[in-house]
Amino acid sequence: MPIDNIGPHRLVVGAHYGLRDWLAQRITAVVMIVYTLVLLIAFLFGSDFSYEGWAGLFAQQWFKMLTFATFLALFYHAWVGMRNILMDYIKPVSIRLTLQAATIVWLIACAGWAAQIIWRA
Repeated sequence: MPIDNIGPHRLVVGAHYGLRDWLAQRITAVVMIVYTLVLLIAFLFGSDFSYEGWAGLFAQQWFKMLTFATFLALFYHAWVGMRNILMDYIKPVSIRLTLQAATIVWLIACAGWAAQIIWRA
């Protein structure tokens, strides 16, 4: 009995997150790079390097939105990476799901904390 495990009739198993995860990691990285460039440009071309100058930059609504979007990108980037690490290296399902749930709770809490810090009066 030959094993037909090659070609279109092969048995494929797994979560099939590959392309979506790869794309998510790249898109979130680009968001973080853009934010870093905006900060770098603000630093290089800014004239007021005092606390008031930086507070004025962070007080603008567009900058708050960009900062929060960057934090969300960072948290999603971290989630994809942690989920893949946990799926690859933690074999007992109960431990893996517990760690994934803890990671999700932690990242949501961090997002809430980031929002609170950014829009604090």
